[in-house]
Amino acid sequence: MRVLHFYKTYYPDSLGGIEQVIRQLCRGTSRLGVQNEVLSLTRERNAPVREFEGHTVRRVPLDFEIASNGISLAAIAELSRRAEDADLIHYHFPWPFADLAHFLARVKKPSLVTYHSDIVRQKTLLRLYSPLMHRFLSSVDAVIATSPNYLASSPVLQKHRDNTRIVTYGLDRSAYPEPQPATLDKWRSALGERFFLFIGVLRYYKGLQYLLDAMAHLPYPVVIIGSGPMEQELKEHAQRLQLVNVHFVGAVSDEDKVALLKLSYAMAFPSHLRSEAFGISLLEGAMFGKPMISCEIGTGTSFINQHGETGLVVPHCDPQAFGSAMRTLWEDPELAARMGRRAEQRYWDLFTAEQMAENYTSLYRELAARDAEAPLLAPAQP
Repeated sequence: MRVLHFYKTYYPDSLGGIEQVIRQLCRGTSRLGVQNEVLSLTRERNAPVREFEGHTVRRVPLDFEIASNGISLAAIAELSRRAEDADLIHYHFPWPFADLAHFLARVKKPSLVTYHSDIVRQKTLLRLYSPLMHRFLSSVDAVIATSPNYLASSPVLQKHRDNTRIVTYGLDRSAYPEPQPATLDKWRSALGERFFLFIGVLRYYKGLQYLLDAMAHLPYPVVIIGSGPMEQELKEHAQRLQLVNVHFVGAVSDEDKVALLKLSYAMAFPSHLRSEAFGISLLEGAMFGKPMISCEIGTGTSFINQHGETGLVVPHCDPQAFGSAMRTLWEDPELAARMGRRAEQRYWDLFTAEQMAENYTSLYRELAARDAEAPLLAPAQP
């Protein structure tokens, strides 16, 4: 079984949330006999074909971008060529150019699309793009929603509900490095062992301004891992609020991230817009047995974090409610510990990379078998 993944960015150019999911998916399904190849765009010219963790990474030059939508004429021809050698094409949405490339490359192989997120910010462009989007989603053999919450709350997915299935994300605990004692000691000395932790790219939809506003009235330490376009603005906001207990540590290595996860008390995840479709770093917290605080935004964050069971879910854009939840966990360590244990159990029950890989491999084989049977089922021509 040969599967071609098509997405705008991938290793080594970028390894964000969707890229991490593709990586975990390729790693997991390869153990089940799937040969994976990822086709993506790059700013590098004459980029070499790479082998990465058991799968092939092929990159073509990016020509230009419109509203973060990478466009490459070479990708259309390359998609057509690589599709000839694949048994199935796996698209990753949102990437409007991929919809167009699918039709221009005349892809005839079985195909599916993982619907990672609605398009939230570019509302004007969405109106122009909407006809192509719905035609594309109607043309593939299956659409995958990443949580029941997102399927229920997405107007786009509701229009394609009959062809949509749910396959949640999964993480491979064994892929996370065990931190050295010296690394744990370094962070323990700098931050202590009881702090709220945020992990993520510092983007507009992460809601960190509301977390900082909540901290204006609380003495608890907060550690923020990550960098991004909002970094300077957030640091300036923290300075205005005179927050001496908020620590921006920037981007860190995987070992340092695991060390901070282990040392942390609970996860603070204030994302307030639907652009946060799932919350991989929230799931990482659950995997390490941490209670969580998140906001209700109708997405996978409330599928990971079950209110009152694995943590607390509060209204979005509400610093007072978020701060109250932080106070509840901080002042009741036994409650926090129980929620953390339930969060880890929920990870093992629902969110392992092995389960994700098995579900996708089963779907791949189903779609490929359906395609192989199609000529046999077709009516005879007069």
